[in-house]
Amino acid sequence: MADALTGKVARRLLPFLMLCYFFAYLDRVNVGFAALTMNRDLGLSATAYGLGAGLFFLGYVAFEVPSNLILERVGARLWIARIMVTWSLVSASTAFVTGEWSFYLVRVLLGLAEAGFFPGIILYLTYWFPARQRAGIVGTFMMAVPLSAAIGSPLSGLVMSLTDGWHGLAGWQWLYLLEAAPSLLLGLATLFVLTDRPENASWLTAEERADLIARMAEDHRSRPHRTAHLGGALLDPRVLGLGLVYFGLSTGLYAIGLWLPQIVSAFGFTTTATGFVTAVPYLVSAAGMLAWTRHSDRTGERTRHVALPTVAAGLALLAASQVGTPLLTIVALSAAALGVFAALPTFWTLPTRLLTGSAAAGGIALINALGSVGGFAGPALMGWIRDATGRFDHALAAVAALLILAGLSVLRLGRDTAPAPAGTTQAGDA
Repeated sequence: MADALTGKVARRLLPFLMLCYFFAYLDRVNVGFAALTMNRDLGLSATAYGLGAGLFFLGYVAFEVPSNLILERVGARLWIARIMVTWSLVSASTAFVTGEWSFYLVRVLLGLAEAGFFPGIILYLTYWFPARQRAGIVGTFMMAVPLSAAIGSPLSGLVMSLTDGWHGLAGWQWLYLLEAAPSLLLGLATLFVLTDRPENASWLTAEERADLIARMAEDHRSRPHRTAHLGGALLDPRVLGLGLVYFGLSTGLYAIGLWLPQIVSAFGFTTTATGFVTAVPYLVSAAGMLAWTRHSDRTGERTRHVALPTVAAGLALLAASQVGTPLLTIVALSAAALGVFAALPTFWTLPTRLLTGSAAAGGIALINALGSVGGFAGPALMGWIRDATGRFDHALAAVAALLILAGLSVLRLGRDTAPAPAGTTQAGDA
């Protein structure tokens, strides 16, 4: 960390936020493991599963911007607690779906419940850490995602194997019930752990509070080019462009995350072995994303640090669609996952170069909402192509093309999101 105060704030906030995101992501994507036996039990085709998995993001998108605006008004402590408690209850209820339509309904409700969590945390971090440190901070926070998949994959495989038939419930039903419980407990703990703003941080000394408040005020003043009004942010073509880039990244992220267990299982692995093999790409990604974001902070360069790994992820996914052996496929999928996860944290420094105040709350949520449509498109596209062709390779190639297009688009957008000279303004600024 840059200094002792930043380190103290990071040690207080990041471990808890990472733990929350760890279980948020686990509750979001454990459907990928449940599908190994749930699809058969419920009679779901690949198309129906892909559609249901992606429907999470329709509810998510619908409530994203309002959720972040509410967080800005009522504070992160209360609103994040509300999000976590409701999503844990809905996630647990997935254990009791009985067919295609109830599966669709629960996935939409889960998206509504969780809407605003991730963009809310991105907004919350802007209250505590200046822009020059933000890629590393966001990268550390987002390590929860590959760690969640790396730890959660073998854990999910073991839970399904060990609990199948216990008290009359299938292993996939126990998976939903057991993995929702930590989110409920963490949601209640949020009320006691989080602090809304530096001004309220009783765990800092008076001198530390004053120093942090002054530091964040200076960070705000030093970037006068940023859009401050909500209307300006929602109509800003750069914001919409970033949303489309995030669409490509999300398509890749969830196409891999929600289908990887089935791709691995298709090679003949058992459920337990699938869990351990699936963990490999995420272990690689966890180490790589942290090193890449810290390099971005050291150099101060953002655009190429997003574009290069995004294009590389697309090329790796294209390679995965062409090789036929399990080993080479896992290597290529690991490279694709590494590229996506390396790009994501630094991507989120680009919106905060543009937005502040209510514009940040709404604009970050809008970018995440637009991008999250990719979370719907990726799984749904994979399922439709899988049913139409009986193969995964064509589906992987389609997702690869979207990633490559997203990476190339960042290079163009990067010129528009570069900091303007001091003293200049843009439309929508105060």
